[in-house]
Amino acid sequence: MSPHAAPAEQDESPADGPGSPVAARAIDAVKTYGTGDVIVRALDGVSVDIAPGAFTAVMGPSGSGKSTLVHCLAGLDTLTSGEIELGGQRLSSMSENELTVLRRDHVGFVFQAFNLIPTLTALENIRLPSDLAGRDLDPGWLDGVIDAVELRDRLTHRPAELSGGQQQRVAIARSLSGRPEIVFADEPTGNLDTHSASEVLGLLRRAVDEFGQTIVMVTHDPVAAGYSDRIIFLIDGHVDDEMLEPSTAQVLERMKRFRD
Repeated sequence: MSPHAAPAEQDESPADGPGSPVAARAIDAVKTYGTGDVIVRALDGVSVDIAPGAFTAVMGPSGSGKSTLVHCLAGLDTLTSGEIELGGQRLSSMSENELTVLRRDHVGFVFQAFNLIPTLTALENIRLPSDLAGRDLDPGWLDGVIDAVELRDRLTHRPAELSGGQQQRVAIARSLSGRPEIVFADEPTGNLDTHSASEVLGLLRRAVDEFGQTIVMVTHDPVAAGYSDRIIFLIDGHVDDEMLEPSTAQVLERMKRFRD
């Protein structure tokens, strides 16, 4: 990674204080869909803390609430009851405009679909959020991110001229370019082959280890989860278990219980 990418000293965030700091937090989070007899509790009293500067994976069987949890933590969806804290602020107390600014300035996103603008070059896609916000990027940081994702010779290419793995690396560079406090990734390797997925996961791991980035990733893949520092397991909208410093073999063994 480029020397430009070395993270600068960070001011203490609003979430920091006595005890263990958190980058994001769910407090007794409940999310329901539907009404009456057809109500579905996607989240049913979930309380979790997301540690800063760490790689957290969220796993569970289909319908367990993992994507719902991450979308609520990121401020992309609202809870039925409970609280989400992000950047030291309770999202329920914020207006829609304030939420938009918080997501724009403090949060990065990576999704299974790359969500690149086909008419823009790789560099233009990377710069797009800051350009739309009218904010200047730190040139040294941007250079470091571009070197980290190994796209220096692809910056003038449009998405159609890039492989799937390269497009996802553009999406990751876009999410990191503004130096967000936290990055949320929802199945970021779901559309990639094994080799490209390994490259992307290695990049996310390096972003934590070398940039000090906070990453929360939804995945169903035990190999992907093995790159994380901690896994939160959800079942039927509840936190069922967690695992620290997981290996792929440990995750596979744990996942057998999903089918019991």
